Amino acid sequence: MSLRSPAEAFEKVPTIIFADSAAAAKALAQEVKEIITTKNKAGQPAVLGMATGSTPVPFYRELIRLHKEEGLSFKNLITFNLDEYFGLAPDHPESYARFMAEQIFDHIDIPKANINIPSGTISSDQVFNHCRDYEQKIDSVGGIDLQILGIGRTGHIGFNEPGSSRDSLTRRITLDRVTRQDAASDFRGEQNVPHFAITMGVGTILRAKKLVLMAWGENKGGVVAKAVEGPMTEAVSASFLQDHPDARFFIDQGASRELTRIKLPWLVGPVSWTPRETRRAMVWQAFKTKRPVLKLIDEHYNEHGLSDLLSEQGPAYQLNIRIFNQLQHTITGWPGGKPDEDDTYRPERARPFPKRCLVLSPEPQDAIVGMGGTIDRLIEQGHDVHLISLTSGSLRVPDSEADKFAGTLLELSSNAAKPDEWKAQVVYGKEALSQLDAKGEFGEDTPVLRQLKGLILRGELRDAAQALGLDHNHVTFLDLPFYEQGRYRRFKSTQADVEALKKLLLEHKPHQIFLTGDAADPSSVSGITFRLLISALQACTGEEFANSCSLWLYRGKERALEAHEIDMAVPMSPLQIERKENALNRYSALSSLEKEAPETNRENARNYDSLGLAEYEAIEVFQRCRRN
Repeated sequence: MSLRSPAEAFEKVPTIIFADSAAAAKALAQEVKEIITTKNKAGQPAVLGMATGSTPVPFYRELIRLHKEEGLSFKNLITFNLDEYFGLAPDHPESYARFMAEQIFDHIDIPKANINIPSGTISSDQVFNHCRDYEQKIDSVGGIDLQILGIGRTGHIGFNEPGSSRDSLTRRITLDRVTRQDAASDFRGEQNVPHFAITMGVGTILRAKKLVLMAWGENKGGVVAKAVEGPMTEAVSASFLQDHPDARFFIDQGASRELTRIKLPWLVGPVSWTPRETRRAMVWQAFKTKRPVLKLIDEHYNEHGLSDLLSEQGPAYQLNIRIFNQLQHTITGWPGGKPDEDDTYRPERARPFPKRCLVLSPEPQDAIVGMGGTIDRLIEQGHDVHLISLTSGSLRVPDSEADKFAGTLLELSSNAAKPDEWKAQVVYGKEALSQLDAKGEFGEDTPVLRQLKGLILRGELRDAAQALGLDHNHVTFLDLPFYEQGRYRRFKSTQADVEALKKLLLEHKPHQIFLTGDAADPSSVSGITFRLLISALQACTGEEFANSCSLWLYRGKERALEAHEIDMAVPMSPLQIERKENALNRYSALSSLEKEAPETNRENARNYDSLGLAEYEAIEVFQRCRRN
């Protein structure tokens, strides 16, 4: 194991932080190339352990590139997948067998006989034998040379949920509620996610000669830190990688955010006390001591490793006042800027007024979840607000909603005063019901069904927007091609997506843009749309609006902004939080995380209160998007 620097003192597994997932994927793919080349020279097959989910997709695409552009052959590669949903046939759209075929195996020259994936259709009475045979087959080829891993929100590797022992072997396991929630969008509803899976055990994984765990995005930051710096525990199966002689974590900047060297650098070495780092330290210290910022004293700084900050920027009282004022200046009841007022210390400039505001929502619910109260406030204060759903959201709508909608359409037509005028609707409704029946519980949606599900969400978003005072003429659905032509974990954006966003920007020439996805998994809908929007803005360089419009980041499903990261905090009255909750209730299928948005807003207010700032009912928070 390589020696680690003093900054990595808290890390119990070597952890390499890459600029982004593409850089990490390229490095790992080169390592696999070297293993295959070395094994080929020795006349032996290379054995690779494979993972599924969105995390390894960039890595698989790089392997495909090596095959097609550099001639890397996989004819002598043997693979073993970590897991498979129990009860899913290999051709099921969400089976891991199909995922692997679509993401990599169909695009390289690996023999089918060399591909090993646990069976999801083995009978219950044969599960034990099947799992035992899987273990024996791994051993028969000399073990796994390199095992690729992702990490779940509960800290699991494979499907080794909390409680999985260090020595567990391949077996059937019951999926954790959080794991099923995370897979809900793939299966169009949590109720459709299988309850069981077959997975390699922790002990099976640890027998591999080398292990590399990949993680992308800020949502993975907390669990990565637990696995890398916390104790080895069955509650976080990834923590057992600490017990392996050649395990490494390959992570991007977002996933590194909770590591001590990134989050609390003053505990591991000297710090360059930038304004952002200073505020981070002060807020952390206030929460740690459970004292308002203005009540911190010299002893608190010394006890928490911040004596250098105190000596450089103190005395304590003046430093406290400066940071308190910075936090106080983030609070504004005027998210579009307050006209005819001095805006020196306000988050948003006063002019122009009113502003053209574009609120971009990756899927139809995201903006209401993340900033419904602020939308209400912007409208109330006279700004020209346009809510843009960048995708139809059709993939998240369960079949039951489509069935209900089509059935209602047929019932309306049967009771119509002039039935002949409803002939087209009757044909449409019957065709939708027929296609729902034909595809079964887990089949892929036809274009007709995707259109129908998109229409359902259009109605829900318009209702939600109306609850916030926004009329239908200010709600637009962009239906970006990458989404309409793809599926979760299988999206591929193109220049056509950038052009659609560029056209939108040139049409509106906004003064303000609200967007999200900067902290998301780069392969998620919000992660993709964020990067597309930045590309579209770059394509508008030279346009006056592009250089002057302000970009504000909100958070939807992603990790909430912490107090030191907030550049604008918009208080919400009890009536406004009630209106936001009313808007959210217009959606029929929100996830549990999305339903918790109002409580997150209340927690923001409690955090500001504990720092010694004014007490509010709830607060929506934003970070200024820095373009370079």
